[in-house]
Amino acid sequence: MSVVSVRFNSDRSRAAFTLQHAKGNIVTADMISALRAGIEALSPNPHLKLVTLEGAGADFSFGASIPEHAPEHIGRVIPMMHRLVDDLLEVQAVTAAIVRGRCLGGGFELALACDFIFAADDARFGLPEVALGVLPPAAAALLPMRAGASRATQAIITGETRSATDWRDAGLVALTAPAGRLEESVEEWFAAHLAPKSAAALRHAAAAARLGLVDHVRAVLPKLERLYLDDVMRTHDAVEGVQAFIEKRQPRWTDE
Repeated sequence: MSVVSVRFNSDRSRAAFTLQHAKGNIVTADMISALRAGIEALSPNPHLKLVTLEGAGADFSFGASIPEHAPEHIGRVIPMMHRLVDDLLEVQAVTAAIVRGRCLGGGFELALACDFIFAADDARFGLPEVALGVLPPAAAALLPMRAGASRATQAIITGETRSATDWRDAGLVALTAPAGRLEESVEEWFAAHLAPKSAAALRHAAAAARLGLVDHVRAVLPKLERLYLDDVMRTHDAVEGVQAFIEKRQPRWTDE
């Protein structure tokens, strides 16, 4: 089965990507590559108004593949992820994440790179990287701009998960609905807000709305990437946290 599938509505004004991985739609290098290729293939469609990301099954994504965050892989995977974030910020249409269940770590970062987040009212969002001895670079660039510095600081430093309704009240989640009605609610939103409008106007409006965010992310994310690769991943505890997760044991921190 492909790690990413895409379907279009009848007039090809909406493209819906689905993340597919048996282990909670974890974000692997293969998934990143497939999603980047799928986004690139959208560019010849001038009628596109909405691009959505969602997860197959009960959850949006458990986050990044932890084995791929081992020292021998991370120098390749983190830059790939950050190029995908940049791709999402450049999509020539409105973008939205449709979130059910858990949306964690790298999955949350993908959602944050979208213009809108639509969520089931029982969905949960979190950045648990600190529990592994690391941090979420893309979220550190995106979340303060999307939800404010104080909320971002709490999410990144504590690693606690918060409900979709909490993030809706904070202004990050645009729409919540019961899980069984989420897709119907998104369709209603699309019909009311995007379908009647010019795709060209929406394309330029989305670019204008993102401009400050894009400028910020491109200035800050390369610094966060270097911090992650050159400093964080050279600590004992980052390597230990990843290894402990793989070995299904408690990490033995040395604070170094």
